[in-house]
Amino acid sequence: MADNTAILKVRDKEIELPILSGTAGNDVIDVRSLGANGYFTYDPGFMATGSCESSITYIDGAKGILLHRGYSIEELARNSDYIEVVYMLLHDKTPNKQEYKDFKDTITRHTLVHDQLNNFFRGFRRDAHPMAMLCGSVGAMSSFYHDDLNIHDPEQRLRSAYRLVAKMPTLVAMCYKYNVGQPFVYPKNELSYAENFLNMMFSVPAEDYKISPAVAKAVDRIFILHADHEQNASTSTVRLAGSSGANPYACIAAGVASLWGPAHGGANEACLNMLEEIGTVERIPEFIAKAKDKDDPFRLMGFGHRVYKNFDPRATVMRESCHEVLAELNIDDPLLNVAMELERIALSDPYFAEKKLFPNVDFYSGIVLKAIGIPTNMFTCIFALARTVGWVSHWHEMLSQPGQKIGRPRQLYTGEAQRPYNKLDK
Repeated sequence: MADNTAILKVRDKEIELPILSGTAGNDVIDVRSLGANGYFTYDPGFMATGSCESSITYIDGAKGILLHRGYSIEELARNSDYIEVVYMLLHDKTPNKQEYKDFKDTITRHTLVHDQLNNFFRGFRRDAHPMAMLCGSVGAMSSFYHDDLNIHDPEQRLRSAYRLVAKMPTLVAMCYKYNVGQPFVYPKNELSYAENFLNMMFSVPAEDYKISPAVAKAVDRIFILHADHEQNASTSTVRLAGSSGANPYACIAAGVASLWGPAHGGANEACLNMLEEIGTVERIPEFIAKAKDKDDPFRLMGFGHRVYKNFDPRATVMRESCHEVLAELNIDDPLLNVAMELERIALSDPYFAEKKLFPNVDFYSGIVLKAIGIPTNMFTCIFALARTVGWVSHWHEMLSQPGQKIGRPRQLYTGEAQRPYNKLDK
């Protein structure tokens, strides 16, 4: 609501702009009337622009706060599971016992994908990037659910959201199996969401796959901690695509494509690549020195965060799961030894504390995924799997709000002014 107004003075003209206040966070100046007065705002990267009104996620980067529907991420990660968080994000409340059971059953019944999707995968090269296959197969799902594509029907929107959340682990596992040349594994209804994903990833027809409780718990936490993160690039992409009236599968495919960008979804993969570059524990001091040298382009990946200026609240609980997994699996991997020593130094060196370069969620999630045998080119697929609920929640919320218009950013034109055309003498 407008609690106050701002006066913008442009040359000899004053323009009154409402100031809107939410329940938390910065106030925003409503500039929608500027166009009628002959002006637009200029904000590349939308660093100071509120693009929408939302009640899903709140972030205070300076204080290290991340809330989903008002619940802190630390409490959710420690006390709930991913299915409960999915319900809460979509329905704006935590479920009671019966609602949780019914919702879990609904998601479980939707995990199987149409058998004809197998044919889509056969059209890809064996060495196709998993994100390329995921982007294509998610978009292709719209061809199988014609009866639920009326985006103006709230019930159909929710059914589409349930399908996407349920089927994404199956599709991600299919991308992996296709890459390694193994047969696709069907979902099992008796397993939890995280257990089912692990089984589809790593089991083979010749033998049973034993699911480690610590690994399943860590994977479930990875899903929770990546479920939503406010108006990031991929979520904004989903909203922009959805504003045109595109079907939900096309919108989520657009989100997958945006997440594929290395500046967005590839942070934990970049962290593993950095650890490989360091190579051994003995070389860590050399790279610490490079990181401290302001004239050296080397950066420590997985430390600090663009949004969280103090600490990443997701990293605390992910660190617990990371150490639990490493202790249970007892893996002798030089890369993981480098990671643990790098963590020790970062948490004890005054330089890191002064610069607030603490290990973030990507540092720990990358180590966990590496430890359980997931290749680095699959990391962003798992990020997309977890983020799907955030995407569909924002898509559903946007279409529920009255007066929605197609997204249409403006520009500062710097090309040629109108000039005469000289007809070519052919």
